Amino acid sequence: SPIVGTVYLAPEPGAANFVSVGDRVTIGQTLLIVEAMKVMNPITAPKDGTVSQILVQNAQPVEFGEALVIIE
Repeated sequence: SPIVGTVYLAPEPGAANFVSVGDRVTIGQTLLIVEAMKVMNPITAPKDGTVSQILVQNAQPVEFGEALVIIE
């Protein structure tokens, strides 16, 4: 995580997650959101690839530098 905050896997409650394990993603695609001080910060894919793991759960607090998603 580039920031400390709360991670959200979907754009809003009840909506589908941005990505799931096995999804093909492209560089710049939104993977999840980290809320910090009431600001929603989109976290985007740093490269093209396939999501092999999502290491966080919805509404989980995250720390700076924590791995969130593995893309292979």
